[in-house]
Amino acid sequence: SIHWHGLYVPNGMDGVGGLHQRAIEPKETFRYEFTLNQHGTFMYHSHHDEMAQMALGLMGLFVIHPRAVESDPPARDYAILLSEWKITPGSKRPDPNEMIDFNVLTMNAKIHPATHNLVAELGERVRIRIGNLSAMSHHPIHLHGHSFRVVATDGGTLPDTNGWVETSILVPTGSTRTIEFVADAPGDWPLHCHMTHHVMTQMGHGIPNTIGVDLAHFDDALYAHVPAYSEMGEEISSGGHDGLVPVNSLPMMGSRGPFGIMTMSGMFTILKVRDSVEEGVEPGWYAHPPGTQALLATKDELQRDGIEGV
Repeated sequence: SIHWHGLYVPNGMDGVGGLHQRAIEPKETFRYEFTLNQHGTFMYHSHHDEMAQMALGLMGLFVIHPRAVESDPPARDYAILLSEWKITPGSKRPDPNEMIDFNVLTMNAKIHPATHNLVAELGERVRIRIGNLSAMSHHPIHLHGHSFRVVATDGGTLPDTNGWVETSILVPTGSTRTIEFVADAPGDWPLHCHMTHHVMTQMGHGIPNTIGVDLAHFDDALYAHVPAYSEMGEEISSGGHDGLVPVNSLPMMGSRGPFGIMTMSGMFTILKVRDSVEEGVEPGWYAHPPGTQALLATKDELQRDGIEGV
């Protein structure tokens, strides 16, 4: 069945199997028909055996625009659906019986680097609609380089006098949050869940803790017994992994950025703010103006600048 999450519909269209209708059997088609009396960011999902069916992806966003055109619409309007899955490395489908140990956290069913970058020109107003249909987890979504105002939830539009300004917004399970901000800082700015394990993927938390271990000797010993391990490590570090990890799996490391491996994956994407944007063209990596990037500090440079204790 289909439930229209947050929408005001006739009771018989609410879509809870066994309560409002009988379940839709294989090869059957049901018709849902109702008038939209709201606008905003909503969701829809199966409401029959939802533990299994939502765990296999029967869900989506339902964005309704107002009939009257907004007097001051944002220049950019993005929508992101947050989800979590248990996918054992090498398996072909998620495990719907999992309750705690989710290891793939997605934005629009993708993990970085497959997530789409968000792009804006300097000075544009940006709207991001965030919905959360994760099975169990709330997600504190954090934006780097900007603060934003929360303008709506799935309960409706917040008044213009709302003074709620954040750099992170907690999106509870089964809720939506809509934020707006002016893209006033050029650069490549991460947008990600701030639960630290949620920006990894297929985490190796079953592996013993190696903090404090002399990894050079550890790796040498492992290479002697598993020669392919060295090749795999070098390939993943260089940004590749084809044929070296199980099918339908990805390494935890993330992807290659302009200065090396970005050790973030999962529920993570990048807001790219530029002076000008060519529509439909990936802007590439940001070029930092001289003097605006953290660089290696040498002893001579520090002493030259009068910094003592080096």
